[in-house]
Amino acid sequence: MSDDSDRNSRVSRRTFIATTGTVGIAGLAGCGGQSGGGGSGGESGGDSGATATDSGMDGEGSQSGSSSDGQNASLLTAEGSSTVYPISNTGSSYWNSNAPPSDGEYWGSNSESTVPGWEQLGEPDMLIADYFASKFGFEPTEQRSSPPFPTTVGLSHSGTGCEAVTDGLVDIGNSSGPITAELDWSEEQAQSTVVDNVVGRDGQPVVVSSDVIDAGITELTGEQVRAIYQDEITNWNQIEGVDYDQEIYAIGRAEGSGTDTAFRLNMLGDANASMSGVDTRFGQNQQVAQAVSQNEGAIAYMALAFTSESVVPVGIDFDGTLYEPDRDAEHTIFDSDYPLNRDLHMYTLIEEDNPDGGGYDAREAAFINMFLNEFGQTIFVEGNNYIPLPTSDLRSMKEQVSALATEDLVMP
Repeated sequence: MSDDSDRNSRVSRRTFIATTGTVGIAGLAGCGGQSGGGGSGGESGGDSGATATDSGMDGEGSQSGSSSDGQNASLLTAEGSSTVYPISNTGSSYWNSNAPPSDGEYWGSNSESTVPGWEQLGEPDMLIADYFASKFGFEPTEQRSSPPFPTTVGLSHSGTGCEAVTDGLVDIGNSSGPITAELDWSEEQAQSTVVDNVVGRDGQPVVVSSDVIDAGITELTGEQVRAIYQDEITNWNQIEGVDYDQEIYAIGRAEGSGTDTAFRLNMLGDANASMSGVDTRFGQNQQVAQAVSQNEGAIAYMALAFTSESVVPVGIDFDGTLYEPDRDAEHTIFDSDYPLNRDLHMYTLIEEDNPDGGGYDAREAAFINMFLNEFGQTIFVEGNNYIPLPTSDLRSMKEQVSALATEDLVMP
């Protein structure tokens, strides 16, 4: 990646090493509420309270443990992108709760509510983690808050997540940028090393501070955004038709983050493109959102889940087509053809001794499968203000994990 400081042995087999704990995100609740309160899971941390003793760790980082049916029941670990974190961590919270089908708020149905997408799974009579784990040969525990295996999600960056999974430090590497760009790999190297599990999409918005919106700047052209980040436009009054004398405060994500990689690729055409117009960088989406809300004249690129009334997406005109933040507009930032639209990845390391299972560990396949249906897309993806996968892509992802399934999977 390029350096903007002028402006301010992968292992062939995975070793199970615990992450240092789950990091909670303040303020994720309400980022995109859904029936049943799914959005609240992003704030809870996704940590089941497992320790080195009760999760089967040997006290020196590596983990052991198996269920009564012989399946590996050790702690499933994930780390990486703050963009993917709300999806992955909310899923982890639900998994660790192992709610019963009578819950009706997080899983199943009761007299007051029914969780969206639950019926499409055939109205399971099993606890949530028991249900998805059983599809891959795990014995149900039939106990709330006691899933067949626990999960935890750490918060870092896309590049860090990609490195961690390929080094065998975690089971899942969350990334909002392609691993080829994050690690400077060829497509061939990526395909022979990891399984690319796409669980949703982000219509990566360009956001501005509320004073910019109040000045009447509700849309920009792609060329204007490029010029701002390449230090060619430094004051809002340099934009044609704008009467707002305010220096632009251009905020960027940390180099190595998937959000930064995706923005350079999609907006500037090269993952290593110069961004000399950046005034400051932050490592996480929540830090970007806070900086935009607290500074006048601010502009930033970030994930949809972190937008708000004080961090407002603007419409962007790309070559005569205006993509608006309104879902009901003719062309929106939620459209698959929006130029900044990007896939959200949960990478897993190919298990070289398990070619017949699609390269997955059974825990990985079971957990990821939870996201690949109407329930998972509604609760974990759309519930966090991201974009559900089109049916054809969802089916393709589902078929990847099906090689390891011991029961028929519900296909979209």
